[in-house]
Amino acid sequence: MLDPSIDSLMNKLDSKYTLVTVAARRAREMQMNKDEQIENPKSHKFVGRALEEIDAGLLTFEKENR
Repeated sequence: MLDPSIDSLMNKLDSKYTLVTVAARRAREMQMNKDEQIENPKSHKFVGRALEEIDAGLLTFEKENR
């Protein structure tokens, strides 16, 4: 079972595409900078940690108006 669940993640962001983009960018950032915003993450992989940060409300996304 995925933790955090896709249902709880979709309550934080507007689409699955946004979820993937935000998580991938944050995972790359964590890998390069060696920083985390969450204490005692459940996942040992960067993408899992990024998803945990999104679920905790530590990462947000704002759409650009074009």
